[in-house]
Amino acid sequence: MIEIERAGLRDLDELVRLFEAYRDFYRCRLDAGAARSYLEARIGADQSTVFIAWQRDGATRRAVGFTQLYPTWASLRLAPAWVLYDLYVDQAARRNGVAQRLLERAIEHARESGASVVTLETATDNTAAQALYESTGWKRDTDFYTYYFDV
Repeated sequence: MIEIERAGLRDLDELVRLFEAYRDFYRCRLDAGAARSYLEARIGADQSTVFIAWQRDGATRRAVGFTQLYPTWASLRLAPAWVLYDLYVDQAARRNGVAQRLLERAIEHARESGASVVTLETATDNTAAQALYESTGWKRDTDFYTYYFDV
C-alpha cells in the first residue's frame, strides 16, 4: 500500500536517503550532510513543497519516493506556477505506480494553490521518465528551449 504525504522536518532522515539516491542518478557528488542542510532549509523556510511516498507493509513503513516543487510565477499567464524540480522513486519500488501517484499529488497541490501550470525538465536520455510524463498527460514543450548559465 502506498501513502503520499507532505514531508516535514520529521521526515528528513528518509528524505535525505532518497534525495542522495536521486542525486546519484544524476551523477552529482554525494554529500548527505549538505543534502540534509539543503532540504532542512527549503522545508523549514517553506521555500519548497515536498511530497513523500511511503510503502506500508503491515506495521512497517518505508519511504520509497519523493517529489519536490518550488513556487514561482508564470508572467505570460499572469498567475502563480510550480516547478516540479525533483522526482525520484527507489529502484525496488519502480513500476508500481509510485511516480504516477506523486505526480498526481503534485498537480493536486498546484490546483489547490491556484497555480496555472506545473513545469518540469528531465534529462534527454531519461526515456522512462519521459514515457511516464507523456502517458499521464504532460506535454513536451515545442515552443521554448531551456538555457542555463553557470555562475
